[in-house]
Amino acid sequence: MEAVNTEEVHLRHVEKDVLIPKMMREKAKERCAEKVEAFTNCCKESGFLMVFKCREQNALLKECLTLHYEDRAFFEECKQEYIREKLEFERTGIPKKNRTQKLPTIP
Repeated sequence: MEAVNTEEVHLRHVEKDVLIPKMMREKAKERCAEKVEAFTNCCKESGFLMVFKCREQNALLKECLTLHYEDRAFFEECKQEYIREKLEFERTGIPKKNRTQKLPTIP
C-alpha cells in the first residue's frame, strides 16, 4: 500500500486520542496473542483465585501491550492505516467492515 501524506489529512481530536489508540489496542492484542491466551487460560483455570494465581501472566501481558502502546512507530503505522481507511470511506461511502463482505450474486 502506498504511504499517505499525513500532513495533508486533518485528524480530529477524537481520531487522534480515541480512534487511533483503539486501533492500536486491537492490533497490540493480536501481536501479543500468545500472552493474551496464557492469561485467559490461567483465569479460566483459576476461577476466583485468578487475582493471585495469574499475576505473572498478567504482568507479561501488560508488558507486551505497553511496549506497543508506547511505540511511536507503531502509532504512526496505525495512524497511516486509519487515514487510508478514512480516505477510502470518504471515497466510497462504504465502511471497512462492509467492504470485506462478499457482494450477493444475482441468479
